[in-house]
Amino acid sequence: MALRDYVAYRLSKDKPLSEFIKNVFGFYPRNISLYQLAFTHKSASESTVGSFRVSNERLEYLGDAVLSTVTADYLFRLFPTKSEGFLTEMRSRIVSRASLNKLSQKLGFEQVIHYSHDNHSSFKSLGGNAFEAFVGALYLDRGYEFSKYILINRIIKVHIDLEQLEQTDVNFKSKLLEWSQKEKHHVVFKMLSEKSGSHGKLYQVQVVIDDKEYAQGADYSIKGAEQLAAEKTWAMLVEQKMIKQEKNSEEDDK
Repeated sequence: MALRDYVAYRLSKDKPLSEFIKNVFGFYPRNISLYQLAFTHKSASESTVGSFRVSNERLEYLGDAVLSTVTADYLFRLFPTKSEGFLTEMRSRIVSRASLNKLSQKLGFEQVIHYSHDNHSSFKSLGGNAFEAFVGALYLDRGYEFSKYILINRIIKVHIDLEQLEQTDVNFKSKLLEWSQKEKHHVVFKMLSEKSGSHGKLYQVQVVIDDKEYAQGADYSIKGAEQLAAEKTWAMLVEQKMIKQEKNSEEDDK
């Protein structure tokens, strides 16, 4: 461990959280306040900036992008002969809300997340959201390369069974469309933006159901962006109890 990290740990006002991160991920935080924010759900937020309530939601947005990029990079190198469709589907399964929720439980995130216990039953994605926020904090604290190393070597290689994922058939866009047809809802995948960058075009897609806006997804392929938006929307519908059967099956998996 670098002297700088040890000093940061010794000066930390939240040594239990520092120890938790060290035990789970193998490093001490430098800026502990980032991680404190990452584990603060909006239900437990006591600070506001103007009309904005300080919580982990902004870090969640950043972590989602970092996690998606690292996973895409890792799969691209691991499967040099696989098609774009295969890589997109595998990445969607790894970063899916259901997968991240289960991962956060396995890592023991609930013991460090600050949230209102009165409303806990309604926070079905509490752990998965916190994991993405943690990735955002990690990125800001240590940079991309260090984040990439931690995510690949301490998460993907240790906790993700790629062989099992290959055998799992989860297409959230198809599930969402099938549900909408059955329940007589109108679903649209709305293209919000196309931004050119060093890695190609980044597509931003939003799901709209009966003229009501739901989740967004960003990816370097339209299919990937739609899948991410559909998966997040599916989780929202489960939380809102619009998809009761899925909720029951998720509880059975816990």
